[in-house]
Amino acid sequence: MNCGRGHAVETDEGARKFFESMRGQPVFIAMQAEGREWTQMFSRQTAARFDYIFTDSMTWTDNRGKRMRLWIPQEVGTIADPQEFMDTLVERAVGIFDKEPVDIYVNPTFLRMSWRRTTTGCDRGEDEQGDPRGVPQRGGDRDQQPVPAAVAGVHPAGEGGGLQFTFGTNNAGADDLKRCEYGLEAVEACKLGWQDFFVPGPSDRGRSSGRARPLRAS
Repeated sequence: MNCGRGHAVETDEGARKFFESMRGQPVFIAMQAEGREWTQMFSRQTAARFDYIFTDSMTWTDNRGKRMRLWIPQEVGTIADPQEFMDTLVERAVGIFDKEPVDIYVNPTFLRMSWRRTTTGCDRGEDEQGDPRGVPQRGGDRDQQPVPAAVAGVHPAGEGGGLQFTFGTNNAGADDLKRCEYGLEAVEACKLGWQDFFVPGPSDRGRSSGRARPLRAS
């Protein structure tokens, strides 16, 4: 369920209602955390009910206070300084890795086609060992991103690093995943093994951690 400002669910009550509606179904139940405000909108007790939480940096506020959703061109407007835009986008992504208690970071390389000439500075999402903060990254079949070269450029968990991957769509429709052909091509091209993939399991997101910004208490 999309949970956050301006989305289908904006309260603990709504999130719990969705969770209860899915109880007993043979699936993992996930929260898609929208926007950077979500940590103050949902309690740690509610978040802990979900099997996993994922988010992206497609909704953020620039240094001038302009909040934007990157998939809506009208909200982004004209990018006067592409380098500043990219630097800020990367800063917001790093902020998610450091401050938000999520299990998966999705749409990791999303850029509108007209923006893709400017990508300087994207390695700033890595830590001292070159691992992107250890947050699992999701590859998308519909948008075919990230490209295999980007996957191969990081350190999968099976090679001694901490990065894991998932495959998915972008919630647009049931036909987007197909048979995950693009993801399987990436597995083959990058020689990924089972240990390179995230599996939902017990999480400590319900408690405050030293790295992640805690969710509100109740």
